[in-house]
Amino acid sequence: MPSSANQKFNPPNPKSRRVVVGVGGGIAAYKVCELVSSLFKSGVEVRVILTNSAQAFITPLTLATLSRHQAYTDADFWQPIYERPLHIELGEWADLIVIAPLTANTLAKLAYGMADNLLTNTVLASTCPVLLAPAMNTDMWEQVAVQRNWRQVLTDDRFCGMSTGSGLLACDRIGAGRMAEPEEIFVYIQSLLHTQGNRDLSGKRVLISAGGTREYLDPVRFIGNPSTGKMGLALAQAALHRGAQVTLVHCPASWDVPLGVEAIPVISADQMQQVMLEQLGNADIIIMSAAVADVKPRDYSSEKLPKRSLPENLPLAPVPDIVAELGKIKQPHQYLIGFAAQTGDIITPAKEKLQRKKLDAIVANPIDKVDSGFGSDNNQAVFLDKEGKEVEIPACSKLEMAHYLFDFIV
Repeated sequence: MPSSANQKFNPPNPKSRRVVVGVGGGIAAYKVCELVSSLFKSGVEVRVILTNSAQAFITPLTLATLSRHQAYTDADFWQPIYERPLHIELGEWADLIVIAPLTANTLAKLAYGMADNLLTNTVLASTCPVLLAPAMNTDMWEQVAVQRNWRQVLTDDRFCGMSTGSGLLACDRIGAGRMAEPEEIFVYIQSLLHTQGNRDLSGKRVLISAGGTREYLDPVRFIGNPSTGKMGLALAQAALHRGAQVTLVHCPASWDVPLGVEAIPVISADQMQQVMLEQLGNADIIIMSAAVADVKPRDYSSEKLPKRSLPENLPLAPVPDIVAELGKIKQPHQYLIGFAAQTGDIITPAKEKLQRKKLDAIVANPIDKVDSGFGSDNNQAVFLDKEGKEVEIPACSKLEMAHYLFDFIV
């Protein structure tokens, strides 16, 4: 918890972040182009290492162009043209190493501490976190030896493994083994650069609600709000990357649920309440970031109402106050966080909500600021807890905001 009230966080300088991207020999190597480009555009310094087999799929020139720096190969490794050994320089330079795609061959080397090329030597010459994004044919991925090596690597706290997706593979097989998409890898990288690989939520179960509920009048009309659920998504990503077991109860959204997150879709406040109460007993941390409607149409028509039949004055009924109900029944070991989206004075109503609904902490965020709140990729807020602590978070990405919140509560 913060050591004093009224603190302010300053987001880290993104230009100080340094990532080595190791590319293995697989067809998924082409996806690394998007990843490297995104990293550079975000202000991250990038160095790329290609294995010999990776060069059969993508050229060093392509990745050098996207990273604005020489891309290294084993040909560079064995040439005495550097003041210090190249793998030592790269290993000490990196804040994070990412290997994508991770092949079965490179995985086996990592599992047994072998180093016969520039990439594996750089891993052994480094102490930073290593993010692994495997990609291979389903039968290869499911081999006993490969799964044994995967488990072995992940016993080392340095290594963070991404789940493989399922779908149509390049071999025309439909199954597991698909590499995580570049956007997912990019988000994980952002998390690891924030946490420096610290998985302080390991063993914790985090329950998160996200998005705006919809209260239907008939099959095509509803009372809703502009929430897109992006803040809840960011919270789920951050918790997952910090080692938590994550359950995300979400309203209709345009984004995909991250691999490794248990997703439970809902629509209305009644449905969300039912699921949150069912899941509450399993959670250590509960975050109600969803924008739950305050009222719903009193009457529902199972058929679309003609326009002429719409009432001039729509009778309304209250919906469940989910966070208040959770506050009443949560156990002493559980930590409950609410959100207060406000205009104007955000602190006073947030403090009142914190007390009245028996929350452990609350996030007061303005929705009348430019590029903040509903639908935005960014946010700003003040965190408050029941002990009287207040921490102001300047404008930052919602993923950064999520990490700052976990920094606040862990």
